Amino acid sequence: VLKITDEGLPERLYSAHLLPTGENGQMWGFLDPVHPARQDEGFDELVRALEEEFSRQRRTAQLDQERDRAILISVTTEARQQAEASLEELRELARSDEIIVLGEVLQRRNKMNPRFILGRGKLTEIVIAALRLDANLLIFNQELNPSQIRSITDFTDLRVIDRTQLILDIFAHRAMSREGKLQIEMAQLKYMLPRLSSRDDALSRLTGGIGARGPGETKLEIDRRRINDRLSTLAKELKAVGRQRYRRRAKRRKKDVPVISLVGYTNAGKSTLLNSLTDSSIVAEDKLFATLDPTSRRLRFPQEIEVIITDTVGFINHLPKDLLQAFKATLEELEEADLLVHVIDISNPAFRHQMEVVEGLLRELGLDRIPCLKVFNKTDLIDADAPLCEVIDREGVGISALNRESFGQFLDKAQQLMRKLIAAD
Repeated sequence: VLKITDEGLPERLYSAHLLPTGENGQMWGFLDPVHPARQDEGFDELVRALEEEFSRQRRTAQLDQERDRAILISVTTEARQQAEASLEELRELARSDEIIVLGEVLQRRNKMNPRFILGRGKLTEIVIAALRLDANLLIFNQELNPSQIRSITDFTDLRVIDRTQLILDIFAHRAMSREGKLQIEMAQLKYMLPRLSSRDDALSRLTGGIGARGPGETKLEIDRRRINDRLSTLAKELKAVGRQRYRRRAKRRKKDVPVISLVGYTNAGKSTLLNSLTDSSIVAEDKLFATLDPTSRRLRFPQEIEVIITDTVGFINHLPKDLLQAFKATLEELEEADLLVHVIDISNPAFRHQMEVVEGLLRELGLDRIPCLKVFNKTDLIDADAPLCEVIDREGVGISALNRESFGQFLDKAQQLMRKLIAAD
């Protein structure tokens, strides 16, 4: 900025520049104001030093080009503790999707900005920070409506996704069965349909391209028609798969083998517990949604009661409605359960909230009528005399899914409940 005198002569030159990533998080720096005639003193050396540091950071970033580099953004009206827990969960979702998290922004507002969800000034700061950090992705913790997506993507060339898209992407990578893949594709298309615009290339990325144009139709109309046609096809295929699943359940019922279903918040340890109980090798990673496809194994209790135990997809707060609807056929497996085992990560500070999320979804699915045993997992990660132990004693049983020696009380309680259920039948 050049300041001039009343006579129009140059008086002072004020300069600022972006800073490379630093420990103090400062995004820009200011130079001391100088007379324009002295502006060249040391200026070339400063520019060269800055360019060298920016280039070094860019080369470092390019060493890991296969992975997205993101800034996480959460704009919320929730209390700070809830907001921070939700942002931490978004971080875990990003990690589960192999995304490098370069920075996080948490903004609490009384009212969301209807256009950008956060203020234009704050969005400008975030975009500048993303350029400094060589990020290529902005991930919003809140679901963005079509208008907000358009406004934000018009504001920046960075890729922009929300929490729902991130969860859908994780599911798309993890689904192994044909049914799981069909369900994910349906959920993705349902999410995409209202967000299509004439300049979107999202459909070509998802389905491999658009076919020939119909007479008199715009590309947008073709995109919408193709999506609706594909949704109809997916619905028919999923209905057929659902019939096959129903026949399998009916066959299993004829054998009169009781069913125990593991439910719980994602990453609570359900798959690890199933592996330990049945000596199986189901994928059990320290990632959210490591298990998507239902898995069933036989289990014999010490007192000769044989059951089928199933592992299901984990629940999460703000689970996308389209995803829940798409997985309804899979979750119908739970309707056949004689006993639900609700696995809870007692070491997670937000375990109570996670319990409420799972219980709410079970009510929504009409499954709260099924007897439920609460199993508090990861007791090895809490102090033996912690107040949490009182919660375990009062509300359920405690285990460490990695240690079969801790299963005694759990197996006794589960066996006792199964005997009562069998006697009632």
